[in-house]
Amino acid sequence: MSEISDIELFSSLSEENRLHFSSALQWRNYAGNELVIDIGDGSTDVLFVQSGAVRVIHRAETGKDVILGELGPGSFFGEMAAIDGMARSASVTALATSRIATMRASSFMDVLTREPEVCRAVLTSLVSRIRMLNRKLSEHAYLTAKQRLYAELLRLSRPRKGHDGQRSVSPPPTQQELAERIGSRREVVSREINVLERECLLEKTRGALVLTDPGALNGRIGEGGLSVELD
Repeated sequence: MSEISDIELFSSLSEENRLHFSSALQWRNYAGNELVIDIGDGSTDVLFVQSGAVRVIHRAETGKDVILGELGPGSFFGEMAAIDGMARSASVTALATSRIATMRASSFMDVLTREPEVCRAVLTSLVSRIRMLNRKLSEHAYLTAKQRLYAELLRLSRPRKGHDGQRSVSPPPTQQELAERIGSRREVVSREINVLERECLLEKTRGALVLTDPGALNGRIGEGGLSVELD
């Protein structure tokens, strides 16, 4: 059975407030690919991912999708609608079986008023998302589609064990997914992936895309005046 203490954001709640707000939560399991909230929806609840993962997508009126990111356990979303009462600005879909808690906007705002640490955590999360969106906006303004692809591959990658200097993206995203991440077409991604393979800057292995020279990709992004910070 899930409890409010299972939600990372509320780990600092006093025992009194933990008991007070437990009844404000509703728990539900979502199947993979199930829609959690839709863009334009008038609901204002805040949702918390206890397990699984969700994908945040912006869908234009033309039907074109742009992937804004993924959220895993400990993450929350929907707080903007709870704060300003506006319609949802993005769609959220479960990537896998996920257990998610929902809290009414009024209760969420009450928590922020009572618990400064929770309020600070929410503000920090909002600032982080604003910085991410600013970075995406800068990339669309200053980088070509192929440079945006390099940047996204670098962001998705992690150091490859046993291969110093190399990084891998695992599991490998589809070309359509990469296109939706960078606001381009699948054909563009396919062409550039093939170019990177011919230049030996990318290798396809079982279950991963390997970036053999991340520094070279970052250098090409640098031609547009930007770069990606690697962990």
